[in-house]
Amino acid sequence: MNAGKPPRERLLAATIEHFAAHGVGDLSLRRLAEGVGTSHRMLIYHFGSRDGLLVAVVQDMEERQRAGLAEIVRELGDDVSAVELTRRMWQRLVDPAIAPYERLFFELYGRALQGDPHSAPLLEGIVESWLGPCAALLERTGMSARLARTQARVGLAAMRGLLLDLLATGDRAGCDEALERLLLLYELD
Repeated sequence: MNAGKPPRERLLAATIEHFAAHGVGDLSLRRLAEGVGTSHRMLIYHFGSRDGLLVAVVQDMEERQRAGLAEIVRELGDDVSAVELTRRMWQRLVDPAIAPYERLFFELYGRALQGDPHSAPLLEGIVESWLGPCAALLERTGMSARLARTQARVGLAAMRGLLLDLLATGDRAGCDEALERLLLLYELD
């Protein structure tokens, strides 16, 4: 599956799988290396430090989600409504198969917000990298640039909040209902 990928990408994929299964906690590079079948020196060589590895993990996970959004846009076409686009992205994000990755995202995000020096660099671009692409999609539906950017921020914050709610409570029906309420904002435009 990962055989044709460069070593750094293979290590990153193995690390993400390991973290999703076991969490990050205070795992040392040596213990992580054992868990993914490499040496801590190889992790340092490819990522520079534990900080660099954590940043790479979150960036990769976020990139996967943005690629998923682009895939939905391709499937639905250029004239897709913001409401339908958001519903489809929500369906992708609540897939039980990716719940371990969502938990990992929130674990790292929380550690960064607490000022953990290993995770703090993760905050760079964690919001901005989504606002531009999401606002551009909303502009294509006819929203003004200013409203699209504001709506993108509201949508991002609400989706992350609902995902955290879902992971904490398991109340899929309640979170789905809350998402539908959020979507009324798109129809008010």
